[in-house]
Amino acid sequence: MSFQLYSESGQRELPKIELNHKINDPRLYLPSKGLVSAVNVALNLGQPLLLTGEPGTGKTQLAHHVAYYFQLGKVIVFNAQTTSTAKDLFYRYDALGHFQYSQTQAAPLRPEEVEQKYIRYQALGAAICSQGRRVVLIDEIDKAPRDLPNDVLAALEDLRFDVPEIGKSFETSAANRPIIIMTSNSEKNLPDAFLRRAVYFHIEFPSADGLLRILQQKLDGYDSDAGKKQLDAIITHFGMIRAKEQVKLKKNPATAELIQWAALLQKLGFDATKLNKLSSLSEEEKQQLSLSYSVLAKNKDDLKALQGLL
Repeated sequence: MSFQLYSESGQRELPKIELNHKINDPRLYLPSKGLVSAVNVALNLGQPLLLTGEPGTGKTQLAHHVAYYFQLGKVIVFNAQTTSTAKDLFYRYDALGHFQYSQTQAAPLRPEEVEQKYIRYQALGAAICSQGRRVVLIDEIDKAPRDLPNDVLAALEDLRFDVPEIGKSFETSAANRPIIIMTSNSEKNLPDAFLRRAVYFHIEFPSADGLLRILQQKLDGYDSDAGKKQLDAIITHFGMIRAKEQVKLKKNPATAELIQWAALLQKLGFDATKLNKLSSLSEEEKQQLSLSYSVLAKNKDDLKALQGLL
C-alpha cells in the first residue's frame, strides 16, 4: 500500500502533504438555481439569508462564494454560542484585562489606547467599521439565545452601534449594508418575528448528477470517460451508504465527506470501479478501502459498520 504515514519500525519521515486547494475554492462553488434565486431576493430586499440543510452541504461555503463573486473581501465569521449576546455581534471588551492593567498602572489609558488593547470588533461591528460592503456569516444561529436573531434585524435597521467603554459610536450608510448569511441546523428555535423578516432557503442534498458535477469541479484527473466511471462508482457506493441499504449509520456522511473520500481514494491509487463488487477486492484493496472509511465515519460504531461491508 503506497499510502503510509508511519510504522513501528522503518524510516521516520513525515509524508509530503499535497493539499487540494480546489476543495474549498469559493470560485468553484456550484449553487443550485433555487439558491441563486434566494440570494438575489435577499440582496434586493436587504434582508438576511437563512440557510438550513445537512451539515456539509455547502451552507457556510455560500458566504465565501458570494464574497468572492462580488469582490467584497474576506468573509467576517461569527460563530453563535449558547452564551452569545447582542453586544457580541458588534464587539468584545476585555474587562478583566483592562481592570488588571488599571490595578498596576497609575496613569489611566486614553480611550484610543483602551480600544487598541481591549476592544475587538466582531461580525456586524467589524462590517460597520469597515465602511464598505462586507459579507457576514453568522454560523449556527440556532445555538444562540432566542433574542439574538431579532438583534441582527435591529442592527440591520440601525446600521450603528455604541461602544460606551471608549465613548464612541460607529455607523455606516445604507449603501454599505452588510450582506448577512446565517446557517441553522434547525429553524425550530428561531422566533417567528425573525423568520418573517428573513429570506429562507433549504439546501437539499444533491442528486447523483449534482454530486458528479461537484466532484468533477473539485478534483483533478476525472475528466475522461474512465474518470467518470470512477466517480460514478464512488457516488453509487456513497449513495448506498446514505440510503442505509446494507449498513445503518448513526450519522450520514455529507457532500464535504464525499469530496474528501474521493480525493483520498485517488491518492491511494484505488480503482473505484471495484466498489461495484466488493467481493472482488484483494486484501490490499480491502485494507485501503477500510482505511478510507475513516473519512466517512464520525464515530466508532459507524466506522465498524462500514468496515463490516468488507
